[in-house]
Amino acid sequence: MNILIIDGMGGGIGKSIIEHIKNELPDVIITAVGTNSIATSAMLKAGANNGATGENAVIFNCTKADFIIGVTGIIFANAMHGEISPAMAAAVSSSSAHKILLPIDKCSVTVLGVIDKPLQSYINEIPAKILSKA
Repeated sequence: MNILIIDGMGGGIGKSIIEHIKNELPDVIITAVGTNSIATSAMLKAGANNGATGENAVIFNCTKADFIIGVTGIIFANAMHGEISPAMAAAVSSSSAHKILLPIDKCSVTVLGVIDKPLQSYINEIPAKILSKA
């Protein structure tokens, strides 16, 4: 099972996701792709098996992933203060991988019907969701 985690900024959300997945599902392969080198570095330190940075890394790894995990902004062009290019958003959106998106409303998107709870609560749900879809 190949899990792709995409994050930007300082990589803090991706780092938390990786730590939690590795704790619950230690045998999965996690590829961390940061929109910048700081995000990639943080996710590698958290235990990702592989890491890469930038637009081409997102595009390439979306074709190999079974699961893509990140905040809702990874499917929207120019989200995350412009860190998600239109090509990145298209690669994520068109990938056949199952997407698990965390509802962060900082991306100028509000998903109705989502329970307002701490981000860590959503992160805690990820391993069970992976197992149910695998």
